Amino acid sequence: MQAEIGAVVEAKVTGITEYGAFVEFDGGKSGMIHISEVASGFVKDINEHLRVGQVIKAKIISVNPQGKISLSAKDAGNNSEPEDAEKPHFSKPLKPVRSEPRVWQGKPAPVSGEKQSFEDMMASFKKASEEKMSALKKFDSRRGSTGYSRRGKN
Repeated sequence: MQAEIGAVVEAKVTGITEYGAFVEFDGGKSGMIHISEVASGFVKDINEHLRVGQVIKAKIISVNPQGKISLSAKDAGNNSEPEDAEKPHFSKPLKPVRSEPRVWQGKPAPVSGEKQSFEDMMASFKKASEEKMSALKKFDSRRGSTGYSRRGKN
């Protein structure tokens, strides 16, 4: 029987590695279930979900030209988590998604209260920045041009 993509088969786990599990199905055919295809959530250790000798349902997701078969346990409806398993709880609710893009509206001028244009805000930022840079240059000129301490040199 030819392995058909999308077919769900019963497979027996024959080996487990850190990156996936090897399975055998349909009288000797073998394939691999990658660790990302074991369960719907994050799988840190595959041994927590599968063990050698276990029979599971697996869906054939691809067959490459060399005949290697890739399977998925999560797409076949396996529920590897116990029903009473505790789900992660997030203390902070997620922010709602905006339906419209954020558009810059300007911010009030410090004195008049009316909104400044972008150019006015950039001009005031540039002026404040230049004032701070000139103050730093004055401070550096008092310390010396190199800025390094000469202590410890003989």
